Amino acid sequence: MAERRLGVVMNGVTGRMGFRQHLVRSVLAIREQGGVALSDGIRVVPDPVLVGRDEHKLRAIAAAHDLDRWSTDLDAALAGPDELYFDAQLTSVRESAITRALAAGKHVYTEKPLAHDLEGALRLVRLAHEAGVRTGVVHDKLYLPGLLKLRRLVESGFFGRVLSVRGEFGYWVFEGDLQPGQRPSWNYRTEDGGGIVRDMFPHWNYVLENLFGRVEAVTTKAITHVPERRDERGEPYAATADDAAYGIFELSGGIVAQINSSWTTRVHRDELVEFHVDGTHGSAVAGLHRCVAQHRVHTPKPVWNPDLVDATPFRDQWSPVPDNREFENGFKAQWEQFLRHLCDDGDHPYDFLAGARGVRLAEAGLESSREGRRVEISEVRP
Repeated sequence: MAERRLGVVMNGVTGRMGFRQHLVRSVLAIREQGGVALSDGIRVVPDPVLVGRDEHKLRAIAAAHDLDRWSTDLDAALAGPDELYFDAQLTSVRESAITRALAAGKHVYTEKPLAHDLEGALRLVRLAHEAGVRTGVVHDKLYLPGLLKLRRLVESGFFGRVLSVRGEFGYWVFEGDLQPGQRPSWNYRTEDGGGIVRDMFPHWNYVLENLFGRVEAVTTKAITHVPERRDERGEPYAATADDAAYGIFELSGGIVAQINSSWTTRVHRDELVEFHVDGTHGSAVAGLHRCVAQHRVHTPKPVWNPDLVDATPFRDQWSPVPDNREFENGFKAQWEQFLRHLCDDGDHPYDFLAGARGVRLAEAGLESSREGRRVEISEVRP
């Protein structure tokens, strides 16, 4: 079967997400399976160029995975014939790098958030349009098994009229004294683009707008619960970014969503993220992998009586939504979709403008928290 090599300049592969999810579990996994099949039978095989600032890490990654192309010089990598640029760097340097990639005529696929602020995101939208290239922003949570099952319920009309969504996301990120922190220290410094609002609200935007409706207003309380942490060297530093955010999102159609995002909570739920959806005809709870549902004809009739211990097994009254298919790694599935979009005119609606909407929600959330008010969100236009 004929193959087409597609050169991919991958910037930021020495970081956790860039290495594990995008290089190893996506691009190299796609290569291992023989590429992505197009409609004409040709298979597109990604050929990565690893880019980063640490020569020793790049050299080690390349050697471990039998790769011979890597560079610490982004401009030199962009000067080559490779067609696609991918960015998994810190948010604070992403806009500059993508701007250089667009100037070099590259198509771009990038981690979120697209830029540090809406102005920068829209600037990239315009530059991409002028360059005539295709763009994509990672929307990985839409490809999780739990949310794919939830989408199946939504599209089947299971819920009737959706009333509300409640989301819980987070876990305890160690401060670095008792145990090393399991997230990079820049996440907790505003000056480096950190903060849970900037990190997670772009996710919540695409989850909500693709499953339930456009976010029309937000009310948020963002807070730094842990003011001091220790970095990767064990040195103390001031945590200047928010590590928890409590948000109310008003969606089109009158749906109300409440989502708590926290790196300062201990988990007492089945998965690290869960969405509880209530509708007139049924309800569901979806996590990363599992999804359970309860139709109105199976809904019990609790009676409030605080004087008696309620022995009702409420969790047992929900039915699992079956897999009914084999689910791919979510990052890999979106890489495959984007490669088809790039090479075969396949559908991929998650472009730079979609990424800009996520940045807008993060900005609105921070504005709401700072000013202590509800913030309406107008439609984002380039």
